[in-house]
Amino acid sequence: PIFSKAYWERENAEKIRTDAVQGLSEANKGETAFEVVTLKPPLGSGAYKVGKFEPGRFIEFERVPDYWGNKLPVNVGTSNFDNIRYVYYRERPIAFEAFKNGTVSFHQEFTSRNWALGYDFPAIRDGRIKKENIPNNAPTSTQGWLFNLRREQFKDPRVRQAIGLAFDFEWVNKNIMFSSYERLNSYFQNTDMEAKGLPSPEELALLEPFRASLPEAVFGEPVMAPVSDGSGSDRNLLRKAFELLKAAGCELKGATLHLPNGRPFEIEFLAFDPSMQPHTLPFHRNLELLGIKPRSRIVDASQYQARMNEFDFDIVSRAIGGSTTPGEGMDDLYGSRGAVRKGSYNISGIAHPAIDALIDKVAKAHSREELNISCRALDRVLRAGYYWVPMWYKAVDWYAYWDEYSRPEMLPRYGTGAPGTWWYDIEKAKRIGRAS
Repeated sequence: PIFSKAYWERENAEKIRTDAVQGLSEANKGETAFEVVTLKPPLGSGAYKVGKFEPGRFIEFERVPDYWGNKLPVNVGTSNFDNIRYVYYRERPIAFEAFKNGTVSFHQEFTSRNWALGYDFPAIRDGRIKKENIPNNAPTSTQGWLFNLRREQFKDPRVRQAIGLAFDFEWVNKNIMFSSYERLNSYFQNTDMEAKGLPSPEELALLEPFRASLPEAVFGEPVMAPVSDGSGSDRNLLRKAFELLKAAGCELKGATLHLPNGRPFEIEFLAFDPSMQPHTLPFHRNLELLGIKPRSRIVDASQYQARMNEFDFDIVSRAIGGSTTPGEGMDDLYGSRGAVRKGSYNISGIAHPAIDALIDKVAKAHSREELNISCRALDRVLRAGYYWVPMWYKAVDWYAYWDEYSRPEMLPRYGTGAPGTWWYDIEKAKRIGRAS
């Protein structure tokens, strides 16, 4: 986002004057206005400005009639709503009930069970609510269970690989997610930046300087997520996982696996939303078969964020949006500097010279082909590090909405266009009795 330097200079000058009047400490004086939490809407430069809001309940955005970029070709046909309100709910089921009763008019679904079974109610049956799978054609989010490499038990990649073998995606997809998903493998899934096959000569040129510090798997076929027999507890995969744990120095004593330091192997899965529990519990059962003691810890959103900022967790699930043109932002996701900066997006704590060098290549690429090559090389290194247990993805977005909108026939190249290219259709709204 682009911010006004002049505006924040004025805000900072005002803060300095206020701090002096209130006699605040030097520590507080050190914070700039830009760094302080505020409920004063800042000056922006987009098509909307902040309107009414109640912290923790809702926020509205009002269209700027004389927005300077209205007639730019990239903006034509977008920003069609005079007012957009986002309403916040503590849990998804409560938000869904608000949608069903008409308090919320547009809903994106993220839970496969609810998408398959939850949309049988009067407004759906009589056509007042539409339910659609809309292709997104967009880079896939990087979603998975992320290890905290700052924890001693996750420093050995063999341990991380073994834990990944205990997740039976095939069983979960069929029995819990109604076979709605495909397995995620790449950090750049469904793009030209995804590593496939053996490294090209151009990729090898980027990787060779770091060969001594990289796993041999980087220089072969890219690491793929395991494929199970769908039984829920694939004996072959669990046997391989146990061999990896033994090779890493773990020892089974009775029914409990002990780390090389002699402590029982325990893992806390941290979350702020219980919706992932059906997917996580089968994973836990397989970990228990290996002698590992897993547990789920669900905390409120503020405590969760505080623990994330301090990197106080073992494993968390996280989805990071994909990009058609990644750049310097990759440093905050996977770079060494982000690994030690509290509050960064590198929550795993990934820190490797080869990854830093490849991120630099990505950020400084001069052409699309150069970018693709750099990302493919980076993809190989990240996948071979077993920094995550990859989850799943789908090539469509699930939307349900009260039938008071219209949209263009042609979708954007990367995305669904919802709701940015949609508009309020008064005639449709009249037909279903929701005209304002």
